[in-house]
Amino acid sequence: MEGWDPNTKSTLTQIPLLTIKAGPRDGAAWTQRLKEEYKALIAYTSMNKSKDNDWFRISAANPEGTRWKGKCWYVHNLLKYEFDLQFDVPVTYPSTAPELELPELDGKTEKMYRGGKICLTVHFKPLWAKNCPRFGIAHALCLGLAPWLAAEIPVLVDSGMIKHKDDVATSSES
Repeated sequence: MEGWDPNTKSTLTQIPLLTIKAGPRDGAAWTQRLKEEYKALIAYTSMNKSKDNDWFRISAANPEGTRWKGKCWYVHNLLKYEFDLQFDVPVTYPSTAPELELPELDGKTEKMYRGGKICLTVHFKPLWAKNCPRFGIAHALCLGLAPWLAAEIPVLVDSGMIKHKDDVATSSES
């Protein structure tokens, strides 16, 4: 955590590290890993809510916990921009990080590929590899998606690539 800003360090230290190295093909061990994932997500969500920094909702979309769906949002110029969030847990998880997808932003930024998957290769993937298996879904959201939204959404809004839902509704009514 050397070189990280104090706020990021503080946030990260409050997300429990995971201990079980298991993926979707590992049967009972995967079930135990999922329990750890949920605990970390609950801790991260609770911390965000307590700091009035709530920015996502996510849940498993199937009983196996291999498909996840939800919403994430970013506030820019006092306007809330909300996006669908989805991802699959790779079979090589936790050695491989999930590829987080924001499908409605597909094609709007160069920092995205294949159907709205955000590009985290340069900054996040080495961090994930260094911390395997201790990092999980909550860490991917905290250290991958949150900084990506903070960097990309203002640029996309300011360039006109995305519009606020109220602006879209107003222009279609005219």
